[in-house]
Amino acid sequence: MAGLRVRDRDSPISKEGLIFRVYGYDHPRNACVCDLEYAPGEIYKSNEKRALRVKNGGKYYKFYFDGGLKFIVENYPQYMVYYKPLKAKLVGIHENQVFNLRKPDEKLSQLMHSEGKDLLLKTLENLLDSVCSVSGLKIRDFGVFGSLLHGFYSVKHSDIDLVVYGRRNLDKLLEALSDLYKDKYSGFRNEFEDWTPEKPPLNWNFKFYSKREYGWHQKRKLIYGVFDAGSTLEREVKIEFEPVKDWREIKNRYYEYEEIKGLGWCKALLKVTDDTEAFYMPSIYQVEVLDIDENFKGLEIKKVVSYIEEFRGQAKKGEKVIVKGKIEEIKERKEIHHQFTLTYGPKYFNQVFKVTF
Repeated sequence: MAGLRVRDRDSPISKEGLIFRVYGYDHPRNACVCDLEYAPGEIYKSNEKRALRVKNGGKYYKFYFDGGLKFIVENYPQYMVYYKPLKAKLVGIHENQVFNLRKPDEKLSQLMHSEGKDLLLKTLENLLDSVCSVSGLKIRDFGVFGSLLHGFYSVKHSDIDLVVYGRRNLDKLLEALSDLYKDKYSGFRNEFEDWTPEKPPLNWNFKFYSKREYGWHQKRKLIYGVFDAGSTLEREVKIEFEPVKDWREIKNRYYEYEEIKGLGWCKALLKVTDDTEAFYMPSIYQVEVLDIDENFKGLEIKKVVSYIEEFRGQAKKGEKVIVKGKIEEIKERKEIHHQFTLTYGPKYFNQVFKVTF
């Protein structure tokens, strides 16, 4: 993009106070594809109990699943961007519509240099000090998203949501978290260490991905943890580390795609041959087909591209996976190839991407 330099997890704000989240890295010029995350109470209200956020006395409501998409289509269609390869409009914002732009790394720097830190910010500082001392990473390698980014947080109740930038930094972080989880005196533990299917998320709608399978996959990702703030906050705080590409790793592939066409629904058994981009959004897995539905046997399918949060970092190189989802034909300037694409749509909860043994 020319003037609008953004990456996944950055947050453009519209003049109405709509808070978007940049989605991925492939965008048309002077615009970006987004999710709508929050809307001010003056223009939107939700009956979902967990949706309410409060800032300086004002109310905001969070969107879940495809709620943001429906709200934009019905009320603010000007916040849609034409995505030429799909020949369709997606939720997004143009550069001249951006009233404010919040970036996770810049916000974290502001919070760490602020005076009179409250107990949650002191906990954040202690947490990062511990992670950095074990991993060798620096504060500049991280950012904040969610309530900390937008000023919605509650000292008594909020979690700590962090961004980690760059694949090499992610590898260092995962190694450090593994060590911290094993050290009973570190204050860290894996959120899914003693998790059972009776625990959140309470609503589970995936048809071919059990809640027990979800817990097994989440545990080994390591990016979901709990930090005991001890005497600082006198409670445990859930922590999440969201992997985002470093600027040097980003390549905008939007103009490489000439056409993206859906070919139908498919089930397959695949082997992951490269997981380098598995933790990003979208999650990209290079794959080899081991078995596939009869009507797609003639296709050479090279990868799985997933926009579903639950399937991020789901499988490692060399592992076999079961996948159900849409097959797409990708026409680029120099070649035509095929891929599985897992994303929002009518069959959202029929999709699956899971390790099999």
